[in-house]
Amino acid sequence: MFKIIITVAILLLFLSLDACKRPLANKEGNVLARVNDEYLYGSDLKGLVPEGTPPADSIALVKNYVRNWIKTTLLIQQAEYNLSKQQLNFEQQLNDYKNSLIIFRYESEWIKQNLDTIVSDAEIESYYQQHASNFELKENIAKLMYIVLDKDSKDEGEFDKALKLPDSLKLDRLENLCKEYANSFYLDTATWVRFNWIEENLPLEMYNPEQYLNKNTFVKVTEGDDLYLIKFMEYKIKDDVSPIDFEYNHIRNIIINKRKMHLAKKLRDDIYENAILNNEFEIYYNE
Repeated sequence: MFKIIITVAILLLFLSLDACKRPLANKEGNVLARVNDEYLYGSDLKGLVPEGTPPADSIALVKNYVRNWIKTTLLIQQAEYNLSKQQLNFEQQLNDYKNSLIIFRYESEWIKQNLDTIVSDAEIESYYQQHASNFELKENIAKLMYIVLDKDSKDEGEFDKALKLPDSLKLDRLENLCKEYANSFYLDTATWVRFNWIEENLPLEMYNPEQYLNKNTFVKVTEGDDLYLIKFMEYKIKDDVSPIDFEYNHIRNIIINKRKMHLAKKLRDDIYENAILNNEFEIYYNE
């Protein structure tokens, strides 16, 4: 509490500095600065300095604010002096902007209340099949698993055996082994991983990924005291057609956005049709 009082006291001292050179304070508080006929008052800085700010920092914040206010006000005054009345008339632009905000807010709320966000797998599959040519891979991706053991681990053979098991048994056995013996591991073979992530996290040198993976679906690499067991389940090379499970969320977002656009159009059309039925407008020229 004592520190706060000291800070406030020093601020008040700063704000009243050279008060004899300033116009008299009015109901808005002490005058801090003037640019021609415009004044900056102490009340304009309300909330600027957080409670408990050290005195030196408080004064620096105030000085910086005043300096920026002067620069901004000078620029505005210069612009107003040099621009024509027509150039300074923003009434139509402000009105258009206000109307856009009103429409956007209303449409957003109406869409939120009426939007169906459930997208079935069948819808995603259908969209993917109809637009497959649009889903071209921009990077290399792969599905893989890796296990990191001590370089001299006696359990390497157990992992080799587990990796040769049928898929229905493999993951459960590997997960149990990894929890007990591995330094780290990644067994999510359902998720596509970008090659730049692989290169950043695994000690592999793949100058030609397609050629490398054609020959090496399972590799063992030693780095320092660690032994990496890396198995590639699938891979896709840049410029291939992107797999549907890699594009799943993207397609879902596309479908949701199309629904939003449809709802926005429907809202406008319904309002227009209801207005016609209720004779809410007239057109005074021949269309």
